[in-house]
Amino acid sequence: MAATAENIPKVLAKLQWMREQHIWPNGLRYLWTDAHGVCLLVSLYKELQEEKYLQEAESVVADVYRVLGWPRGLRIGEEPDRDGQYFHYLTKWMYALYQLGKVKPEYHERAVNLAKDVHQAFYVPGVGVRWKMLEDLSGPYPGYGLGGLDFYDGFVTYRLLDPAALSAEIVNMQQLVMKDYKKFSCTQDLGLGECLWMSHFFPDEEWAKTLRQRSETTLNSMWVEKGGLFAKDRGYFCREPGLRGVKFAFTNFGVSLGLQAAGVWPERVEKLHAFFENYKSNDEYDTDAITHVMHCNSLFPGVLRKD
Repeated sequence: MAATAENIPKVLAKLQWMREQHIWPNGLRYLWTDAHGVCLLVSLYKELQEEKYLQEAESVVADVYRVLGWPRGLRIGEEPDRDGQYFHYLTKWMYALYQLGKVKPEYHERAVNLAKDVHQAFYVPGVGVRWKMLEDLSGPYPGYGLGGLDFYDGFVTYRLLDPAALSAEIVNMQQLVMKDYKKFSCTQDLGLGECLWMSHFFPDEEWAKTLRQRSETTLNSMWVEKGGLFAKDRGYFCREPGLRGVKFAFTNFGVSLGLQAAGVWPERVEKLHAFFENYKSNDEYDTDAITHVMHCNSLFPGVLRKD
């Protein structure tokens, strides 16, 4: 089944199941999943014009700030081992607020303020963007260095939010992007999907063309066909080139979002959905919210695609 509005009944059924199992939105808070979930609810609101989805999106935002909020930024997750702050989680949350802000403008302002609040803590002038910071943003998280894609996240997200209000921050990120993109390399499935997703907002810019072309080339080498004797009707992207048996549902859904944003390989999106429809990894990912929320967005990308 294509990743279109035709999938909404399946998405609504999964959302109801997640509520009943206390997986999401009434489970433990986790910023990446909650950002994707807010986007899902805004997508459903825009498609169905039912106020309850907008109200639920606002409720999730309020609870995220209640549980994860700091004077500057937001904690990674509610569980004890999910301390600290990730820049790429913060930018995903900014994007969710940006989409909610198209309906309720006060959330757009909150997204811009969040960008201003955290930028200087993560940004290392002329060098890069720190991947993970201590929870109060007083310093880098021990054992973590610079993020490989984080300045692309910032460059894209800041420009979407407010090019005028964030002009100085955008220049900071642009300098890092221009210095990096010609030697860009990524071999991880979800990172490659994110590169396709980020590049689709500014497809005519040279850095975006480079990320898209190299990401497609690498992903092509990671595709694994599955199926019956006479038809290869299912498949997945392995975790990294050469690890053809290693696969994760939620990262494949992230790749799917990137492919749909870029408008490439729709047949592989179909086969990916078929493979993971009833897939069990027999570990925590079978019930983790990240798997099922990203599955919903993969089936119905909605506001995760450029207008």
